[in-house]
Amino acid sequence: MTRLQHLGWFLARGFGPHGWGHDSLGWGYDWTRPDLYQESARALDQAGIDLLIIEDAPSLGGPETLDLRVRAAFGGPKHDPLLLAPYLFAATRHLGVVPTVNPAAVLPYTAARQLASLQHLSGGRLGINVVTDVGSARHFSDAPPLSHDSAYDRAEEWLAGVRDLWRSWDDGALVADPVTGRYADGSRLRPVRHRGEHYAFDGPLNAIPFPDGDEPAIVSPGGSARGLGFAGANSDVQLALAPLTQEGVRAYRAKVHAAARDAGRAPEDVKVLFAIKPVLVSSPEEADRVVAASARPDEATLLRVAEQQSSDLETDLTALDLDAPLPPGTFGEHVSHGSVRRLVGDHDVATTPLRALLTVFARAGRIADRSGWVGTADELADLIEELGEWGNDGVLLWGDLHPVTVHRTLDELVPILRRRGILRTEHAEGGLRANLRSF
Repeated sequence: MTRLQHLGWFLARGFGPHGWGHDSLGWGYDWTRPDLYQESARALDQAGIDLLIIEDAPSLGGPETLDLRVRAAFGGPKHDPLLLAPYLFAATRHLGVVPTVNPAAVLPYTAARQLASLQHLSGGRLGINVVTDVGSARHFSDAPPLSHDSAYDRAEEWLAGVRDLWRSWDDGALVADPVTGRYADGSRLRPVRHRGEHYAFDGPLNAIPFPDGDEPAIVSPGGSARGLGFAGANSDVQLALAPLTQEGVRAYRAKVHAAARDAGRAPEDVKVLFAIKPVLVSSPEEADRVVAASARPDEATLLRVAEQQSSDLETDLTALDLDAPLPPGTFGEHVSHGSVRRLVGDHDVATTPLRALLTVFARAGRIADRSGWVGTADELADLIEELGEWGNDGVLLWGDLHPVTVHRTLDELVPILRRRGILRTEHAEGGLRANLRSF
């Protein structure tokens, strides 16, 4: 049975050199200026996309991978997506904008104040993608990096502190009565004295409360057991990466829902959106040609894949023997567990040559047979509709925030999804949270 689903856009490359390495560079946009992103955001808004998630990593990595991260702009440079958000809000009416925030990088009081300001300025359309990257720890203090799970503990303390500050104005604290001349009642402001393992600060916040308690939506991307636990307890949206089989989708959703119940929340409180990276072409025959051409990647293609994976994993794979398995201890504790799993997949890491792992990333597959992401807009709509039949909440379309990429993906897809009753034709009033809760 056809059902409405939430659609989002995942800018996985962050606020960086868009168009670099692609023919779209010829359009002549300056990636450091807002025009490129504003034009793209307007198209997302018109298309009925609920939210735009902007990846970020504040570090260029360690000395051993620095050149790999900047050489082809896979890992940097990157500007701060939080500062891009106001330009996107100004260009759109309904689109939720979700910049990435790292609790290691921004103190709770500063974060609470900045995010409250943006939530008011945007009419409730702000979200934050809370990440726990520990590879950038040296930029913010001389303390040793935290372990994977400890970084989630810190993120939960940070978010709890931010929320305490947002809620430090009790009901009735904001009076704003021109007759009496009274703006606020200081007796209804809670002091908030936080002394935790990772943060110490006092309140109350000097930013005013949100209408109806409508706080910024929380998004999280972690697929580990600890990451899913964080999502169940805290998130409005879980950015999901999993095999898009009926068994894989339902198993992933079941884990998120179980984590929500364990935290005393209802499963429907967390929208699970699976990220997909489609390559849309004009016909099934063209899709077959693209897939066939990718079947035997050459050395240059594998090297480019290795460079990208080296950037993502902050580990130099280009120096390793392609025809040998990954040496034990290749990845440090700071490396994302999810990123390692995406590289290794179902392979036996002790016996599978690195070449075979990289070849998986170079090869393309067909949407039609669920072996990959190459296909027509109708075939992608079939997949999204099937996900909805399995009870899915929606999908995140993964791509650069460039007008060429946005229109190539959406121009045919949006009318098809709307004809099928999958994509919204109007937005709810009240901002991002209202749109997420509307179905």
